[in-house]
Amino acid sequence: MNKDKFVNNSITIPGLYIHIPFCLSKCHYCNFYSETSLKDLSSYTQALVGEMALYEHHFQKFDTVYFGGGTPSILKVDEIADILRSVGGYFSLSEESEITIEANPGDLNPYFLRSLREEGVNRLNIGIQSFDDDILDFLGRRHSSRDAVRAIENTYNEGFTNTGIDLIYGIPGQNMKNWMDTLARAISFKPEHISCYQLTIEANTPLGKRLGNGEITLPDEDLQFDFFIKTSERLEDAGYIHYEISNFARETRFISRHNSKYWNHTPYLGLGPSAHSFSESTRWWNHSSTGRYIEDIKKGTRPLENTENLDMKSLRMEAFFLGLRTAKGINLQEFKDRFDYDLVYEKGNMLAKLEGSELIEIADGFIVPTRRGFALADSIALI
Repeated sequence: MNKDKFVNNSITIPGLYIHIPFCLSKCHYCNFYSETSLKDLSSYTQALVGEMALYEHHFQKFDTVYFGGGTPSILKVDEIADILRSVGGYFSLSEESEITIEANPGDLNPYFLRSLREEGVNRLNIGIQSFDDDILDFLGRRHSSRDAVRAIENTYNEGFTNTGIDLIYGIPGQNMKNWMDTLARAISFKPEHISCYQLTIEANTPLGKRLGNGEITLPDEDLQFDFFIKTSERLEDAGYIHYEISNFARETRFISRHNSKYWNHTPYLGLGPSAHSFSESTRWWNHSSTGRYIEDIKKGTRPLENTENLDMKSLRMEAFFLGLRTAKGINLQEFKDRFDYDLVYEKGNMLAKLEGSELIEIADGFIVPTRRGFALADSIALI
């Protein structure tokens, strides 16, 4: 792995995350906070501006804005434009900022896409999940495979040059051929970014209840491992950089600048219910209630659920395990300078064990995960 291509991707300017907690319908696997009623939407977008005002002097500048959800693409373009204007009013945006919006394929008509570009949105993340209608129905998605293809075509026809698509694997009943066909279809569109997520099922979701009742079963660990390895091999063979466990970029410049902040301990501000923020050694998050969020903002109160202050040991451990989630890995000298901690000296036996198990490689002043290490990252965190 050539580390040089990742060095300039180190981001130090904070990023802004804006949560849009509304969906027209809830996917069967989704455990993120969202609501299917749109009655509070207008009041909510006003409250977002109010929360910006509460952080005006804490965060002054951003170089990424990420609209996540929920389903941000259910917003009207005028609502997105108003939010972005408010961002520019309370904060400063760097030139050539990365401005991303997550979108459902069914929302991406030519007019909407054209209008987004005119308002400064320059990156799309499309929730395709699958090109198989049976799987989409199983997952509870509100779009069809035809909608997915049309959305991708519309995106490029309207001039977007930085488009990502999300896919899900490890679905009950899914076999390797079906998944490889899905990857091949995705690759054929040559998107700049592909995210491949292994399906996880939480107990309080519709799929979680079906799993608990024994109606469905997840692939066993060996098949899940094979899904991961073959996904990585197939996408790298197609020219994509496997730069983080679940993420692939066609070129270094298409690596998600916003998401990289989470893995680099770069400060970020999250607006909206359930949104998380991080600065220096403090992490905080908002409560998961749109109504309560709106009421707190009206009172001029930050809608906090909780705050935690991380000591140096906690930050060091996070930096280690987050580093092993990325192809860049851990720069040993930078780690020592930041934490006054020599990993090779202090953790030599553990690192030797990981290297002997072919989970990491240590060379040229870096610790980097192998493909096998990526696949078993959660296990590494337990060592």
